[in-house]
Amino acid sequence: MRSSRRQFLGQVAAFGGSGAVYAVMQTLGLLAPDVAAARPVLAPDAGRGARVVVLGAGIAGLVTAYNLERAGFDVTVLEARDRVGGRNWSIRGGTRVEMLGEADQTAAFADGLYFNAGPARIPSHHQGLIGYCRELGVPLEVEVNSNRSAFIADSRDLTAPPIQLRRAVNDTRGHLSELLAKAIDKGALDDELSPEDKAKLGPFLKAYGDLDDKMRFTGTERSGLAVQPGAFDQFSQGLAPMPLGQLLANNQLPSILFEDNLDMQATMFQPVGGMDRIPYGFKRATKSPIVQNAEVRSIRTEGDVVTVAYRDTKTGATAAVKADYAVVTIPLVVLAKVDTDFASDVTAAIASVVYDHSNKIAFTGPRFWERDQVYGGLSFAGGETGVVWYPSYGMHTDTGLLLASYVSGEAAAAAAKRPLGEQMANARAVVERLHPGHGADLSNGVVVNWEKIPFNLGPWPNWKASGGDENGHNNAPAYRLLNQPHGRIYFSGAHLSQTPTWQEGAVNAAHRTIRLLAQRVAA
Repeated sequence: MRSSRRQFLGQVAAFGGSGAVYAVMQTLGLLAPDVAAARPVLAPDAGRGARVVVLGAGIAGLVTAYNLERAGFDVTVLEARDRVGGRNWSIRGGTRVEMLGEADQTAAFADGLYFNAGPARIPSHHQGLIGYCRELGVPLEVEVNSNRSAFIADSRDLTAPPIQLRRAVNDTRGHLSELLAKAIDKGALDDELSPEDKAKLGPFLKAYGDLDDKMRFTGTERSGLAVQPGAFDQFSQGLAPMPLGQLLANNQLPSILFEDNLDMQATMFQPVGGMDRIPYGFKRATKSPIVQNAEVRSIRTEGDVVTVAYRDTKTGATAAVKADYAVVTIPLVVLAKVDTDFASDVTAAIASVVYDHSNKIAFTGPRFWERDQVYGGLSFAGGETGVVWYPSYGMHTDTGLLLASYVSGEAAAAAAKRPLGEQMANARAVVERLHPGHGADLSNGVVVNWEKIPFNLGPWPNWKASGGDENGHNNAPAYRLLNQPHGRIYFSGAHLSQTPTWQEGAVNAAHRTIRLLAQRVAA
């Protein structure tokens, strides 16, 4: 069925072009409208046998290979690791974690337990990646990304008790609603509000902040209950409101806005069984050779031929692949160490990109967090711990895998300088603070400092430190330069998208590269 459908779409492409294919695929319900505009649909002979070597079997490299081979390109993929996925990496029992300058770790997790060392959630609007999951038969389940039963814990005042998120959210909202209502009542906003808007805003604030009839915030059951409703006359009783000053004193209070970020809004997904189900789905569906343990040592272009020399990391043997074009998805901080004959401005651009820092620390333990009614989501602790992330799978089983630290940026850089044992101890101490009496229940710890992971040397570029801007608005000179073909070399990957921290960025970058290559071959 899939083969005949593909042949049909190829015939449509031959006669009507890509626009006709997009329209047909939307009509057949094969693509959502926003995906149809992004994913190139190529005729089966669009590649005309052109040879392409893809460097890196992360999501961008796999998307590229998967699509190019279906368009008639002759594709070879070189991957330095003994697995596919790149930063998409799920660690299970028996997985060896190799980090530069550290002793190897071997995960001792029970069967069925895993943690996603790299990407761990998929926003519902990342339809490019979700579309491939559907196409490759990778089942998804809901990832509980936000949980009002979790906590915020001040990272400066370690004596301050953690605050449950529902209390932080709703008490803050109640206090601010009361203050705004007072300002309106005193006429302080008469210049900004029409009489009609003023009349409507009052009732809204009353409902929004759960104010009383005198527009005062005296507490709300939205923040939690001191007494649970029970049988007959056991009436519920809300918690007393926390003083606004106490809420503002907690330096993690801004975390109550976490789920308002577009990329963090429900619904979020994760593949059933681990995020690496996605790259292995691509590997199963790709017929082209994917050569693993192939560390790229040099990239050379001579005339119409690109030659990539590589070393087998297991045997030490060397070999080379010759192709008409190369798609390079290797992280730039790693690529900077490869022997190439790129133009000097390209080499300088690659070397100029600064990579960020990111750490994850996972433990196994009895599911004590569920006794605190925490099922999935994150507690915000700040400092060198960042967040504690609760699993969204295996609920109500005996043992779970707790991500006791996920932190990026300068705090991650500082934490990664500590011995692994100290990093684990600090994460365990934060869990003890959030769930008293249970820090010692954690065992089988595994630390991942991405700056130390071979063939990554960091999680993603820090484009702001490289002369660019925030995600979605990056226009750094190096970014613009590397997004263009250079001779027969095409650079691609999430790091060259506007969302470098997301797999969707890898998909988008790969789609652009595929389109550029197909246009070139067609011309």
